[in-house]
Amino acid sequence: MTIKVGDRLPEATFTIMGPEGPKPVTTSEVFGGKKVALFAVPGAYTPTCHKQHMPGYVANAEEFKNKGFDMIACTAVNDIFVLSQWAKDTGAEGKITMLADGSAEFAKKIGLDIDLTARGLGIRSKRYSMIVEDGVVKVLNVEDAPPQHDKSSASTLLACSL
Repeated sequence: MTIKVGDRLPEATFTIMGPEGPKPVTTSEVFGGKKVALFAVPGAYTPTCHKQHMPGYVANAEEFKNKGFDMIACTAVNDIFVLSQWAKDTGAEGKITMLADGSAEFAKKIGLDIDLTARGLGIRSKRYSMIVEDGVVKVLNVEDAPPQHDKSSASTLLACSL
């Protein structure tokens, strides 16, 4: 069952990079009491994710802050080492919180996983963006296919911001 506007995010565990190295964090720790712009990509460094999707969020980080967002977060079915390096390589470090969903636990629980095995990528996350307030989905924009990014872009999410 796919998550929808008005639903509470299910409990899942992500990995973030802390000062001491990889650290598990739960959905409630990330989203509880906060307004978060969350976007998901099928994979770090993949062409659309790297060249089109991530750059919009990096470029608009200050505008999200000005609109009252406490955080911009990116999730992908990659390990935290890959996501941390990707953040450095894209200028996202310090602007976007990278949430590694290495086993696709979160993607599966919200019904936004996609099987890209035929492309050699395995189970991944669909590309989407959402506004989450205190763990509740307020806006959800899901792309129809992995190469598309307009529905889930930073500019589209900013236009939807409450």
